[in-house]
Amino acid sequence: MRYSPESLQAFVQTVESGSFSAAARALRKSQSTISTAVANLETDLGFSLFSRDARSPVLTENGRRALAQVREILNASAQLDELAVRLAGEVEPCLSLAISDFWQADYHESLLKRLDARYPDIEFECMIAEDADVIDLLQAGRAHIGVIRVQPDYPEEIATSRLQVEAQMAIYLHQDHPLASKAKVTEAELKTLRQLCLNTWVENERYQGGKGIWSAPSYLLLLEMAEQGFGWSILPRWLVEQFGHQVLSELPVTGWPQKISVDVARSRRSPPGPAGQWMIDQLLAQTAD
Repeated sequence: MRYSPESLQAFVQTVESGSFSAAARALRKSQSTISTAVANLETDLGFSLFSRDARSPVLTENGRRALAQVREILNASAQLDELAVRLAGEVEPCLSLAISDFWQADYHESLLKRLDARYPDIEFECMIAEDADVIDLLQAGRAHIGVIRVQPDYPEEIATSRLQVEAQMAIYLHQDHPLASKAKVTEAELKTLRQLCLNTWVENERYQGGKGIWSAPSYLLLLEMAEQGFGWSILPRWLVEQFGHQVLSELPVTGWPQKISVDVARSRRSPPGPAGQWMIDQLLAQTAD
């Protein structure tokens, strides 16, 4: 290919990140490497991609037109890499999966049983992570596959596919609290109490009222905190049913419970091997009972 993959990735990442320095951090390279890669691509193309008059790089008209084509090239390259991995047939020695507590245990147990039957000798690691933490693990090469609730956007290097199963989330409070006995609970009433939330959640997903928010890195810890009466929390229904001690009440709040769509994610730069691709296929084929 006339244009180096590194230059194409640097160009797209600079657009996604908004600056050469941010692109360098995302790609784990020096800023000079990113700037040089983009400059080399501009030389190869024969026109400028960015106007550098402003403090941050701004796409030129030619740059905007080139961006869509470059993304198509990178997507096609990633698909070819995945095909090559599937056809090579050499199973990777280890496989790591990052998942959230909202992922139902029944789905996970079924997947692991099939993995054990298909690849009994592979070294497997499962990690609990949420949202941006999953993306960070994939970008760092620490995880090969991530099961993540659908994000507003993903870095260019992260490929995703929508799963057919969803997570059901509801609002819970200790059954001894007066609100737990009400036929209807308003958001205003929730604001008078402490919220227990994931410490990876963005600000607009918090009610920001009442006592200071308490946070934890997993839903299982939030479940324990809610059961101890420290506040209310948004929790996966299955987690409360399977691991709770029947001391929480699901609050009747307008708009709840909610269904959360789920993606399976992987890195385009270092796609999973045959076992990982097999696991992704199994996840995509999984449906709710």
